[in-house]
Amino acid sequence: MPFSELTIEILLAGLAGGMLGAALGALPSLSLAGVIIVIAEMAGLLGALDADGATLSTFGVDPATVDATGLGGAIGLGPVLGPHVAFAGGVAAAAFVGRSETFDTTFRYHQAKNITKPLGSDPVTLLVGGVFGVVGVLIARVAAGLELPVDPIFLAVVLSALIHRLTLGYPLVGRVRGMSRSVLDMSPHVRDDRWGEESFETEQGTEGRKVVEVWLPDHYEFGNVVVLGLGVGLASGYIALVSNSAFLAFGLSLVSLGFLSLGLYSFPVTHHMALPAGIAAIAVASEFEPVVGLVAGAVFGILGGVLGEVAQRVFYAHGDTHVDPPAVAIVVTTLLLTLLATAGVVDPAAIPYPVL
Repeated sequence: MPFSELTIEILLAGLAGGMLGAALGALPSLSLAGVIIVIAEMAGLLGALDADGATLSTFGVDPATVDATGLGGAIGLGPVLGPHVAFAGGVAAAAFVGRSETFDTTFRYHQAKNITKPLGSDPVTLLVGGVFGVVGVLIARVAAGLELPVDPIFLAVVLSALIHRLTLGYPLVGRVRGMSRSVLDMSPHVRDDRWGEESFETEQGTEGRKVVEVWLPDHYEFGNVVVLGLGVGLASGYIALVSNSAFLAFGLSLVSLGFLSLGLYSFPVTHHMALPAGIAAIAVASEFEPVVGLVAGAVFGILGGVLGEVAQRVFYAHGDTHVDPPAVAIVVTTLLLTLLATAGVVDPAAIPYPVL
């Protein structure tokens, strides 16, 4: 919906969504959005079944179905539970709380990065989340109104995170410390280099904090990321082609984030691989053979994973708050998909963002 259609009701929904994200926790709210998206996409898929209970056509690619509408778009990606609202609001609220207190001493990194924990009902904390929920709504609507050729929701997630760093007094990108050779160097993590008392930066302190805080310690090596992206890309491409939905695998990936919220920190994060893979598979298969669409899904799954890892090394590992690596990856991959559509390489009708 373009910026001109922004209403007071939508702004109030954004305020409420950001407050919910703070109360529930950023990551649990994102998983809840995934549940809504999966329900909506499955309902659409069930509506496409014939009387015999079989899909109307296996790999019957219809590019018009790639856009998320109805319940999934209005709620799961909308101004209440949308990632740019509830998740971004929860992330900002965690950054606010992390400035002055240790709210979970079992968390392994800087407390402002703890996006898995519900933050309770402190009025100021909830209002911070609500304000950034509204910020997310405004950024996404401006991006849509300007017809920027990227996913406006995840663009809003990225910009919201950078804004909360600036407004709450955190470094915008972070600082390379210790024996790190560059922002991409993760070797201090391998050595388990830590700071002492002299490195206090907030009231909560950083004694014992890792010099480099790797986003997903079990999944940060590029070789691992490439293979994981290959598997997720192929699976997401297949799901997209069978269901005619680029958002079903994406929603399932969001649902799986609930395992991280439960403390299973070795669980992989894959939605930045699943979303571009699903879109690419449909966009390519509608022009070529389905197997070519699957290959495209694999390529974009890998690309999403690699870009996410680069983003975590630039924005997360050396920073103090959560700038979402998957959101950065989705912004870049969706831009690439729109550029490919503009060049006529893939079907423009399959791209749910403005094609230049």
